[in-house]
Amino acid sequence: MTTFLNLTVAGLSSGAVYAALGLSLVIIYRATRVVNFAQPALALISGYLAYSVTKGTGSYWLGFAVAIVVGTLLGVTVERLLIRPLRNAGELSAIIVTLGLLLVLQAVAGMIWSNEPHSFSYAFDFRGRFSASDLFAVLAVVVTAAGVLLLFKFTALGLRLRAAAFNPEVARLLGVRVRVMLTIGWGLAAAVGSLAGMLAIPPFISPTVLDEVFVYALTAAVVGGLDNPLGTIIGGLAVGLGLSYVSGLLGPELVPLAALAILVAVLAIRPTGLFGRATARRA
Repeated sequence: MTTFLNLTVAGLSSGAVYAALGLSLVIIYRATRVVNFAQPALALISGYLAYSVTKGTGSYWLGFAVAIVVGTLLGVTVERLLIRPLRNAGELSAIIVTLGLLLVLQAVAGMIWSNEPHSFSYAFDFRGRFSASDLFAVLAVVVTAAGVLLLFKFTALGLRLRAAAFNPEVARLLGVRVRVMLTIGWGLAAAVGSLAGMLAIPPFISPTVLDEVFVYALTAAVVGGLDNPLGTIIGGLAVGLGLSYVSGLLGPELVPLAALAILVAVLAIRPTGLFGRATARRA
């Protein structure tokens, strides 16, 4: 019983991280219809800058704030310089660009901070069955997800973001500044991704520290539905719990296989995700 409880607590903590990073993917997808494979690299650079600030000043929270601000600026910059010129080139071109950016930013991080792991502190005490850091991670993700859900469902800005993504031509005719909305979407997603990075990186940071987390976050986003923030949160927690049980009961070497099995099963049964909605197009 104690083992099951420990695995459940660990699964909820890691699931919150997967949900946060998955949420950043959903925000960009809802706002631009693009899956941003460079999201972990943007979070990585933000994390390294937070590491440098924390090391130089001794203040974790100053580093945390820098990570969120820098992450937002990086998202805006990527959209303006790399994604916007490809708006007429098709979604595949944008995906290829983000994959290339992922590799470039990881290489840059290695050249600046080296490929050796560096100690990265937790926000709070991480000891205990459900530590203060675990509680912070879960609460931060819940609050962020609630904010994103309220933004898209009940605000004029959220309506403009969705209109700019689904039908930009009609949105322009209605007075929506589509380019501005797309930039805001990328900046917001990058900020959430940076939050996820700050939760996922401890206790050590290295250029590839978020690779595995990103795979599980992408699984969470697909399980929940790429257009459903709430579904992504539920998917992230479910994936975290499932992988925690697999790791503790069957062995950690089976965790990647389990994630792949979950992804394949969901896509086979419901391609739009458990909480996604199928869309029909007129011929």
